[in-house]
Amino acid sequence: MTKKYFGTDGIRGRVGQHPITADFFLKLGWAAGRVFASEGHGFVLVGKDTRISGYMFESALEAGLTAAGVDTRLLGPMPTPGIAYLTRTLRAQAGIVISASHNPYYDNGVKFFSVQGTKLADDIEQKIENHLDSPMTTVDSSKLGKAKRLVDAPGRYIEFCKASVPTRLDFSGMRIVIDCAHGATYHIAPHVFSEVGAEVVTIGAEPDGLNINDECGATKPEKLAATVLAYRADFGIALDGDGDRLVMVDHKGEIVDGDELIYIIARSRLNAGQMSGPVVGTLMTNLGMEQGLKQLGLDLIRAKVGDRYVMEMLTAHKGILGGENSGHIICLDRTTTGDGIISALQIMAEMQDTGKNLHELKSGMQKYPQILVNVKTAKKINSEQDEIIQKSVKAIEKKLGDKGRVLLRASGTEPLIRVMVEGQQEDLVRNYANQIADDVKKAMGA
Repeated sequence: MTKKYFGTDGIRGRVGQHPITADFFLKLGWAAGRVFASEGHGFVLVGKDTRISGYMFESALEAGLTAAGVDTRLLGPMPTPGIAYLTRTLRAQAGIVISASHNPYYDNGVKFFSVQGTKLADDIEQKIENHLDSPMTTVDSSKLGKAKRLVDAPGRYIEFCKASVPTRLDFSGMRIVIDCAHGATYHIAPHVFSEVGAEVVTIGAEPDGLNINDECGATKPEKLAATVLAYRADFGIALDGDGDRLVMVDHKGEIVDGDELIYIIARSRLNAGQMSGPVVGTLMTNLGMEQGLKQLGLDLIRAKVGDRYVMEMLTAHKGILGGENSGHIICLDRTTTGDGIISALQIMAEMQDTGKNLHELKSGMQKYPQILVNVKTAKKINSEQDEIIQKSVKAIEKKLGDKGRVLLRASGTEPLIRVMVEGQQEDLVRNYANQIADDVKKAMGA
């Protein structure tokens, strides 16, 4: 069945617009509680990022879960991967994250983790949706759920992160800058990196409910780059609002994206004899990463865009490493979901083991220029079957040969067709992308 509310990464939207409203979250908490109560006994963890609407939605979910007879443990601001970890280690029935990840403060959303610390199975999400269509009821007063604050949640997660790298490593010679995006890692990431010995300069760690992801963090690393240069730091770490994305900056102020970071970790695992299965990327993964991995003797498998699909591919092919160029990096040999802090620690460990800086480590792969052009669509169009579009795509693919690629995909959230062209020469690639975009517009007119 097609789900009405749950997308590839939970439920997300503009605060105050259905379904991101207090009354919907109340009903959602109740519906989820009904499902969890039928599956067994136990409590549910609820955590959030730092956006102002989190207070409202936390209270609404708590009330709904309580009405369904389910106990709640409130975590307060916690990174998404931290909630996944605590759900697993505390044997909670489920974990609920109130977050819109890298979106602005006026958006919010919710996603769920299973007791294994992974995304909820589709059939459980479907059961929750089924209850959302039923009238809300309340269990007998003697069976109402209870809510408690879990005060030691940050400390538990900090220790888990630190344990993802060997204690033999000494990071005391490193000066690093951390940008917490005024998000859920603001009270955690600085402690993790300073406690492993690094000298830490922190920015983006003063959340006020409105400044999350505002010109900072993994989606806007320019301020981090400037700070790295100003402090003559060894590198910089940019996280997003809920802490599951990582983008880094080397000592020259150059941005190192998710593809380059995944490549570095893959080579590290391979050299240590710890690599298993293929690396999983997405349709947007840079061709330079695929060729770099091939030189190492590693295969790249491409999933649909979205960390949920990356995880599905990793599971199916028994892999341990995958992710997206946006900075979602999944190290299944360390944790169960994308984790910006843990991914950064893996990079630091490789720097320490090899004696190379981040700029040297990323040089093993050469990123191809990748140009993305968005074409607004007034009507739905099947680009794979349109004769004008396919003729244009095939002509460009012939010119690129094996030194580039073309990708067209419809946006899942906006009336757009995204035209992506990748190749060795940026000017040429830009011209090709614009040519195809023009032909898409012609097809729309036709």
